[in-house]
Amino acid sequence: MSCGEPHETDCSEILDHLYEFLDREMPDADCRKFEHHFEECSPCLEKYGLEQAVKKLVKRCCGQDDVPGDLRSKVMGRIDLIRSGQNVPEQDVTTAPQES
Repeated sequence: MSCGEPHETDCSEILDHLYEFLDREMPDADCRKFEHHFEECSPCLEKYGLEQAVKKLVKRCCGQDDVPGDLRSKVMGRIDLIRSGQNVPEQDVTTAPQES
């Protein structure tokens, strides 16, 4: 998606990192860059608003579900593997293979 106008930050970069912005998982300087882009680019601002609304809806509808105790450690372990450049197995290595 692009509005067809030139921007300091390309629309594709904004959309590729939109959830990092929504979750405030980026440096303040990058957040300001996104905010500036949204001031100039109505298609990206619209996409941001839509994704923000979906995120709020999911939180409201699913935010009360109990999460298995070891899920966080498994997810964080996979994130650490990805960040370190290691291969991540397709199937969870802590789960026994299912019988056919």
